[in-house]
Amino acid sequence: MAIRANFSYQDMDQWLNENRVSEIECLVPDLTGVARGKILPRTKFSEERGMRLPEAVLGMTVTGNYPTDDPDYDRAISATDRDMILKADPQTIALVPWAVDPTAQVIHDCFFADGSLVDFAPRSVLRRVLKLYEEKGWLPVVAPELEFYLTAKNSDPDLPLRPPIGRSGRAETSRQIYSIDAVNEFDPLFEDIYDYCEMMQLDVDTLIHEIGAGQMEINFLHGEPLGLADKVFFFKRTLREAALKHDMYATFMAKPMSGEPGSAMHIHQSVLDAKTGQNIFSNQNGSPSDAFMNYIGGLQRYMPAAMAIVAPYVNSYRRLVRHSAAPINLQWGTDNRTVGFRVPHSGPQDRRIENRIIGADANPYLALAVTLACGYLGMSEGLTPTPITTGCAYDMKYELPQGLPQALQLLRSETRLRQVLGDRFIDVYAAIKDLEHAEFMTVISPWEREHLLLHV
Repeated sequence: MAIRANFSYQDMDQWLNENRVSEIECLVPDLTGVARGKILPRTKFSEERGMRLPEAVLGMTVTGNYPTDDPDYDRAISATDRDMILKADPQTIALVPWAVDPTAQVIHDCFFADGSLVDFAPRSVLRRVLKLYEEKGWLPVVAPELEFYLTAKNSDPDLPLRPPIGRSGRAETSRQIYSIDAVNEFDPLFEDIYDYCEMMQLDVDTLIHEIGAGQMEINFLHGEPLGLADKVFFFKRTLREAALKHDMYATFMAKPMSGEPGSAMHIHQSVLDAKTGQNIFSNQNGSPSDAFMNYIGGLQRYMPAAMAIVAPYVNSYRRLVRHSAAPINLQWGTDNRTVGFRVPHSGPQDRRIENRIIGADANPYLALAVTLACGYLGMSEGLTPTPITTGCAYDMKYELPQGLPQALQLLRSETRLRQVLGDRFIDVYAAIKDLEHAEFMTVISPWEREHLLLHV
């Protein structure tokens, strides 16, 4: 579901007038999930819906640098630094709750001069995958669960992060999973978050305290993938702003603190018949269908090559270690949280698969695109999954890449995934991640100074 379903440009203009909006934040999600764009006065926005940004805005590392000697990147992104034409998606218009003056925010799609979508833009990649589902008469439904940490403010990146001070005047020193009182420590913050989300129509569901000190999880109501990706994109921005208002940080790093579990973006996914609305994962008698098994088979077959997208940073792989509340392999099971692909107990119409491998640091558009792509390939190719895992999968062998270089090698070499996601997207994305890894390798960590300085 979109934030404002079936909104047209005319509806958007009327809404802006009704809310006395004086300023508009024109947003484009980049490959990291960061909001890029321009801030326009209301009058300028009315005159110019074809806003422009340089194409290279979508070709930057998280540090703001560009690959300079990658031929695949150079073929994908013009060396002339040409413009993209940005067009607002009226269905994403929302107020900016933390703004002093009435301000709106709206997500834009990126187009080339010939009118075609910029194919390496995250929203375009997800649209490409959804079109494949549409051509099959399938309607994917997703529900993200997003984990994050609240931390005390920390302006020095050399110092470890710490849990924030709650209403009691104390920080958490032990794990408080599902504790209501631990969540209530931050009531003023969460009251603002729920108010902000309601104002923006983000349809958030339950809030729980997760395992780590200061670690929380927010669940979204299920819906169509593009609308849910927009809501996760908006929520990340909203949570960071709300946390700053309450003198703390909110982070979606996959592994922000040593000795604490990492943060995931678990994605529940099912597929409906677009005509009948029936869940194709179930037969008429309620038993699991071939499509359900094939979908799992696709996740198992293609997820290793997708890891550079769902675990996009060096830090992402610190989460995916044995006995750390995160999967290390491709096993699947019923109501088994130790596997990569969990099948929750449900009725036939609600039968779904939960991908537990994806990190909270992943771009929501790309994460949804690639997990749906894996399932699509599994159903299209009739792939068969491995036998179900009934025990603890944490004790089984590693089946996922254990670092970004290995993950990028698998992503570049997987032809079928490349065909579904697009050549130019893969080339641009992989080049950016190569450069990010190279930049990381120039930094010396505290571990190296502590254990190698005087011992080797």
